[in-house]
Amino acid sequence: MTTQTLEKTLTAQDLADTFDAFNRHDIDGVMTHFAQDCVFYTVGGDEKFGIKIGGADAIAKAFSAVWAGMKDAHWDHHSHFVQGNRAVSEWTFSGTDANGMRIEAEGADLFTLKDGKIVVKQALRKSRPAFRA
Repeated sequence: MTTQTLEKTLTAQDLADTFDAFNRHDIDGVMTHFAQDCVFYTVGGDEKFGIKIGGADAIAKAFSAVWAGMKDAHWDHHSHFVQGNRAVSEWTFSGTDANGMRIEAEGADLFTLKDGKIVVKQALRKSRPAFRA
């Protein structure tokens, strides 16, 4: 008897659903496809990779902090591509902070996938100065 295991896969539609959840500021919806031991590399920080945040709980707090600081945070025009254990999402981010400074810039996420879950999210965004909203 042969035992066959079916590997779970993450689809482009799953990523689209995740970004729709980002736009609803729905942390449970966002975290649906993240592994418990995932790693997130932010768009900025003191290190060459930005800031490394490890674990689903810490990542959920980081995402929620973006929404708290930018009530209108939104990822528009998002598109997604999945090939094997790698995926790419392209988007345009916009948001206004409490001081009225606005960010609008194109960006992308590079994902590493395992067993149908995101294990690494590397966020990249154009370096564009904020401007008065």
